[in-house]
Amino acid sequence: MGTDMSPIDPERLERERRDADRRYNDALTALDAVVERLNAKPALARDDFAPLTHALIAYLQQITAFVDTKDRQLDAGAQEQIAELRTKIGVLERKASVQPSALSSQPPVTSHQPPATGAHDDAIYLAFEDQFRGSVESIQAKQSEYIPLFAGARNVVDIGCGRGEFLAALKAAGVPARGVDVNHAMVEAARARGLDAVHGDALAFLSSLPDESVGGLLSAQVVEHLEPSYLARLLAVARQKLTPGAVIALETINPACWLAFFSSYIRDLTHVRPIHPETLQFLVRANGFERVTIRYSAPAPDHVRMRTVEVPPGVQASIDPSARALVELMHAVNTNATILNGLLFSHFDYAVIGFRS
Repeated sequence: MGTDMSPIDPERLERERRDADRRYNDALTALDAVVERLNAKPALARDDFAPLTHALIAYLQQITAFVDTKDRQLDAGAQEQIAELRTKIGVLERKASVQPSALSSQPPVTSHQPPATGAHDDAIYLAFEDQFRGSVESIQAKQSEYIPLFAGARNVVDIGCGRGEFLAALKAAGVPARGVDVNHAMVEAARARGLDAVHGDALAFLSSLPDESVGGLLSAQVVEHLEPSYLARLLAVARQKLTPGAVIALETINPACWLAFFSSYIRDLTHVRPIHPETLQFLVRANGFERVTIRYSAPAPDHVRMRTVEVPPGVQASIDPSARALVELMHAVNTNATILNGLLFSHFDYAVIGFRS
């Protein structure tokens, strides 16, 4: 069988998305109306179950199209010309902010990661971060949630410090810290904010520090960029360099959330592989850390989650065989919605947190 290679029509896709959402919402509204009408009755007759059954079946028929269009719904309203202009301006701004002399003033130590990119690529990736990861302010607010873990610590290290959001949060909390990043433009952006950031390879930087000299370590949205062998070595060296009792926190995209995987993880070409929460937890434990837990964050917003169906009290209490069958069907719908929410629309990020023994 041949494959349809005709170009995608954005206008047609938008019409299909709107039509799927309209049909889903119409079906849900109709079902809600039937439920409300039945709730208002003092008692239900056998004939009352037919419209409820019809409304529920009509609702179920719209779920597949509703789920298929949810990712596109997140980007609804964006205009192609505005997106193109925003990207170009972002790249130009980041290129202008990177000083060539600064880029060459501190060559990185020997890299254990993929070969370092040039200033042009670094600036483009920084612009990519600006557009898709979120503003410096929003990321700093999010990462501030980790600050209590580092209270009273000294010489904290931020691996893959990026634009310096966590370094700034630590500085505001009075916690001495420094960061390292392989991206020149990221480091320059952090330095421009008065933060202690160096350009270099994370593993080589950490290896150069004295044993048991690091008071805490955070690495946010970095491990998914690393080869497994590199990550394993990084964790081993981290335990060697951290002081006893110090915390390690590794945040990454949650691939167990399908929406996070398909909308966030695969968008970034520099990602090497996704890491399941339990896999990262195992790796941290295997490298000698204790009290290793998984902390989920960034829950999917309510408007993208599957909604459950309310079972009318009259139907719930009825002993009529048709009513009992309908109740079982509605419970199955709600159970399946809960399962789908857990798989599709749970949490976008997670962090594995452990402590040096």
